[in-house]
Amino acid sequence: MMDRRRFLAVAACFAATPALAQRHGWAGRAFGAKVSIELHGPADVAGPALQEARALIAEIEGLFSLYDPASELAKLNAKGARKVPARFTDLMRIADAAHQVTGGLFDPTVQPLWRALVDGGDVEAAQAGIGWDQVTRQGSYVTIAPGQALTFNGIAQGFATDLVSDMLRARGFERTLVNVGEHRGTGGPWRLGLSDPSHGMLAMRTIENRAVATSSPMATPVGPNGHIVHSVQLPRWSTVSVEADTAAMADALSTGLVLADLEQVKQVRREPYVHRITLVDPGGDLTTL
Repeated sequence: MMDRRRFLAVAACFAATPALAQRHGWAGRAFGAKVSIELHGPADVAGPALQEARALIAEIEGLFSLYDPASELAKLNAKGARKVPARFTDLMRIADAAHQVTGGLFDPTVQPLWRALVDGGDVEAAQAGIGWDQVTRQGSYVTIAPGQALTFNGIAQGFATDLVSDMLRARGFERTLVNVGEHRGTGGPWRLGLSDPSHGMLAMRTIENRAVATSSPMATPVGPNGHIVHSVQLPRWSTVSVEADTAAMADALSTGLVLADLEQVKQVRREPYVHRITLVDPGGDLTTL
């Protein structure tokens, strides 16, 4: 199970005429939460596509689960070094980019700190081991520093969302909405609700051919500041929602930017693959960039 921290889709709609292909859907659970897929196409191809999508989601959950000792991530954290599959290194490259663009605020090495906060452990010792720059990768061989442990809870759901969305697009589906913790819509328009754990439903967002991810630290209250943790920075925002080309990058950025000041958020918004950022401050006021 992965920590849930975010976004409620209260509405999703597709503006279409009755002549278009049939609507098909699937809903289930993965990464510790409800997931869903909606697509439009003939029934004879929709069924196999949804089966392949479910297999992809299970594959990614099997790679990055913190709670399954057989997962690739759990084995890496236990051993400190490991040769990992290609999808693992693919995700790490996206994490590299998110770490850089957020000035280090997105950092997958915070798992020991999160664990110390949950278990009442040595927080200072856990903070000392944080540092994505201490993780090395030589081809498919990954090594973490002594005392480190990784978590990809802030990016894996988006990564799975992208894989499913891209697979469905390759199969010829031009109108899909994939929700594996984060949302990515092909075609559209798709209308989604943005919710904050303290202030409720605050806005509606419409996406077409893009992704949206939303992070709220107090959606999972771990200690006084919520579950999104960092070695030196406390959360500044109650909720951050990022719309971007891909769900993986939107996921990682929304996680890191919870900790960012307004000028840092504005700088990230200038990236060409970022389309909109919505900030909710502790008082419930919205800022849209």
